[in-house]
Amino acid sequence: MRNSFFRILIFALIIAIAGVLSIYSSTYQKEGVWQDIYMRQMLWLAIGLVCFFVISGFNYRKLWDANYFIYGTALFFLFLVFVLGIVRLGAQRWLKFAWFNFQPSEFAKLAIIIFLARYFSAKSVDDTSLSSGKFGIFRGLILPFIFVAVPMFLIIEQPDLGSGLILLLVFVCLLYLTSVRLKYIFTFLVLLILPLPFFWHFLRDYQKQRLLVFLNPNIDPLGAGYTIIQSRIAIGSGGFFGRGWLSGSQSQLYFLPESHTDFIFATFSEQWGFLGSLLLISMYYLIIHQGFIIAQRTQDAFGRLLAYGISLLLAIQVFINIAMNMGLAPVVGLPLPLMSYGGSSVLITFIALGVLANIDRTRNVF
Repeated sequence: MRNSFFRILIFALIIAIAGVLSIYSSTYQKEGVWQDIYMRQMLWLAIGLVCFFVISGFNYRKLWDANYFIYGTALFFLFLVFVLGIVRLGAQRWLKFAWFNFQPSEFAKLAIIIFLARYFSAKSVDDTSLSSGKFGIFRGLILPFIFVAVPMFLIIEQPDLGSGLILLLVFVCLLYLTSVRLKYIFTFLVLLILPLPFFWHFLRDYQKQRLLVFLNPNIDPLGAGYTIIQSRIAIGSGGFFGRGWLSGSQSQLYFLPESHTDFIFATFSEQWGFLGSLLLISMYYLIIHQGFIIAQRTQDAFGRLLAYGISLLLAIQVFINIAMNMGLAPVVGLPLPLMSYGGSSVLITFIALGVLANIDRTRNVF
């Protein structure tokens, strides 16, 4: 256990420190509140580390009993956003608690993983096999999807299409890892894919623009395509070794919007180049790989699915964010875990990693 605990901690800490350095480099020349933004990230990093140590010593099996309470709390916060949420850049995604702006969608991601891990790891009457292996299409697919769909659509309505789709992707991945019949999963995927063209009419105008500029950023180079063009320029201008810390033109001269949040990977790549980016991606890979190892050697079905879910959530978010920065995926407003500025994302990610470390600590008990 000690090896996995320290590996996860060290890799996460390296990524988080790289994030603080990137946030500082992209904001230190700005006036007003921007000059202190990196200090706030350092504060959330410190709080996240405390949470990591506390949660890693907290028996993850207690999440089994608290599952419905956690799910209900996530729904309550998501509903509360529509009543008391603050609006930024046209989106209503945050709740203000004193000096902290909390984003419930980040908590909902972890809550859904806990819910699905418990749902699919319930044992049958003889307690020797998972009930999911005997589920029909309703209990194996439709019912759990309803539980996922409620928070998913609440998040999409904020609007936050990226986080909503993350829940769907995690659900599909966990379906594959359970004993639910493959024909049900295949049917579900077909039903998802077939109506996709019709969803175009339900998208907001800015979402349609993002999809169009993904196909061709040059159709609106000064509007919807501007950010992705500048992001690709930043990544390309970094070359192999990068321009050096505090030396990137795109982020330093403010050509790159959201350089400290959604597009922090482009900021990092410009300053540290291909080599630095490769090392950063390697750190993420090592954490995710460690999570899969923990899942594979865990005998408890709940702990195994929980470990897989946390690892997959991290992997999907990293993949989509980096692909988005490189123009290989539409811009959907997802943070890069542990790197992007934002207390909610940092806090929930460290809590999830703490759960992952605890699963390995207590796996032999079950």
